Amino acid sequence: MIICVGIGPGSLEYLTQKGQELIQKAEVVAGFTTVVDLVRPLFSQHAEVITMGYKDQVAQLEKTAQLHHEGKVCVVVFMGDIHFSGFQFLERVERACGHSVDTLPGISSAQVLASKAKVCFDETTFLTFHRRGDIEPFKQHLVHALQDHRNAIVIPLPWKFMPKDISFFLIEQGIDPSHQVEVWEHLTQREASWQGTLAECNRDFSDMSIMLIRTLHPMPSQL
Repeated sequence: MIICVGIGPGSLEYLTQKGQELIQKAEVVAGFTTVVDLVRPLFSQHAEVITMGYKDQVAQLEKTAQLHHEGKVCVVVFMGDIHFSGFQFLERVERACGHSVDTLPGISSAQVLASKAKVCFDETTFLTFHRRGDIEPFKQHLVHALQDHRNAIVIPLPWKFMPKDISFFLIEQGIDPSHQVEVWEHLTQREASWQGTLAECNRDFSDMSIMLIRTLHPMPSQL
């Protein structure tokens, strides 16, 4: 058996009970090192741990898949929720296994941010730039979302398209620089927040940051 598990935004308090049970029973736990380390206290003392980075993920996933095919109970852990920004990694897991795999959703940092900022997902567009490949279509989607008077929750692309780059890009595209912005870091862990406008968002943030851009024209409250 192999299953991909979203572990939530960082704190084990936000890990689902089902996710905890699967991790505790796993014979093999695999994932990016930073994600594995967050749930390491839950591992069975006999569990085999397979960590990876961006450069060796294909080889390490093939090793995990081999153990799965040998009959081991394998769990691959994902930060947050698999379906918010982990789909490309999920595709690599399935490619290594040679078949589709089961998934268990987790709580995304986007959901935590929406709760803290009191924004409704019905009125908010979520985008992640945390992906490989061409991000230009997603950049234009962000522009259109703001033009359509929607809030936007955005996961930046670490070190390449960060909050200050996003802000500069949007202003270049004609988006009003007075849009209110919030940037949160390490949600549910050692939290830090910044508030200002697009024009003022020119500082550096960590790779564990998430961004909210508020609409200038909120939609009428729903009945």
